[in-house]
Amino acid sequence: MAERKDPAGDGGARRGPDSSKSLKYAQEIHSPEEEPERAGRSLVTTSHEVIRQWAEEREAQPATVEGTEHGDHLGVLRLDFPGYGGDKLRHVSWDEWFATFDERGLNFIYQERRSDGSPSNFFRLENPQREDA
Repeated sequence: MAERKDPAGDGGARRGPDSSKSLKYAQEIHSPEEEPERAGRSLVTTSHEVIRQWAEEREAQPATVEGTEHGDHLGVLRLDFPGYGGDKLRHVSWDEWFATFDERGLNFIYQERRSDGSPSNFFRLENPQREDA
């Protein structure tokens, strides 16, 4: 499967006039080989390889929230973690998920580990071009 690269080409964060404070203080990660400066550190990437590896290490699958679609376009993007049902999620391919991620100009803000060193599933998607990001 051919993975699309991020538009910036380096996996770095997309920035805009409405970037959040969490983006401002997050460590940019460009490749899976990079390590957080410390446990609990907020990280940000647009690298498909980094995002996919992070999700797969947690057995999370790419998904969208059913009922939020816009015509042929995916709706709200999510990652579906085992045992965390909740929203009505529909699994999609990584290609679909990343195409939507790139079209929307999103950043993936996440943690590898909590400050106590335990694994973290925290992530959020942010569009730095939107005031409500």
